Amino acid sequence: MRDDEERLSEAFWAVARRLRLRTKVALEPWDLSPSLARAMNVLSRHGDQRLSVLADHLSIAARTATEVVDDLQLRGLAERRPDPDDRRAVLVALTPEGIETSRAIQAARQAEGERFFAELSEQDRADLVRLLGKLREI
Repeated sequence: MRDDEERLSEAFWAVARRLRLRTKVALEPWDLSPSLARAMNVLSRHGDQRLSVLADHLSIAARTATEVVDDLQLRGLAERRPDPDDRRAVLVALTPEGIETSRAIQAARQAEGERFFAELSEQDRADLVRLLGKLREI
């Protein structure tokens, strides 16, 4: 690997770690791990879904998704419901408290992201969005 490629990769991961740490701090009022917050975000964005679909969205094993949902359910943030289209299947859904909490978390994450990227000029932010969009397509 060339030195400039190594520096780029290291810089990217350093920024990702800093953003992840700041996001973790932003989640402290709800005492939720980033993985639980991610699961809530998926459920909030995509609605009720089977455990296997949630696992796919989160890129985790079905067993791990079961543990995540169990934890959310213990906290009163999610529940399991029968799938109206298949009596053998179960859907995972946010509870009303889960919906409210998810909205608050998204607002906190958005505010933290704005603070994090505030040091960049408007043009730099636009360039970063454009470049990250290109990398997402690879």
